[in-house]
Amino acid sequence: MKRLIVLLLSLLPLGAFAQEVKIAYVNVNEVMMALPDVSNMEKQIAALNEKYTAEMKLLENDYQKKAADYVAQQDSLTENIKLRRMQDIEDIRTKMENFGQIAQQDVQKKYEELFQPIQQKVQNAIKAVGDEKGYTYIFNPNGLLYISPDATDATPLVRAKLGL
Repeated sequence: MKRLIVLLLSLLPLGAFAQEVKIAYVNVNEVMMALPDVSNMEKQIAALNEKYTAEMKLLENDYQKKAADYVAQQDSLTENIKLRRMQDIEDIRTKMENFGQIAQQDVQKKYEELFQPIQQKVQNAIKAVGDEKGYTYIFNPNGLLYISPDATDATPLVRAKLGL
């Protein structure tokens, strides 16, 4: 990213002779946080997390109950029953680990599935503003080292394009 910016900034003087270079910046984070789609996405992700948390709690309760029962009864159990119960406890622990990993992957997949259209929507709005206003470059201010006071902030234009 830094190399791209350095390359673009080094080419700016060359392009300035050929045409007027118009540069603007958009605070993409500000635009994203203003979109109702983002809060809807966050609610869906939170609901999914709650479902997985509740299911994990059931597994944990089962694990703790079986472990406590085993500890309380281990002196009175035969060796064969001890081994079977220890295996049951180990199986539940393994299920918990696997479930945690799968849940994490599912939440990440859902996040990406919901975020991609939002990201594309913002990108389309930025492109539309750039085309309409004739900007040569539109940067995200988080990626620049310096923003001139004379720089054009296209954030309000992108927000307007999105109806915010």
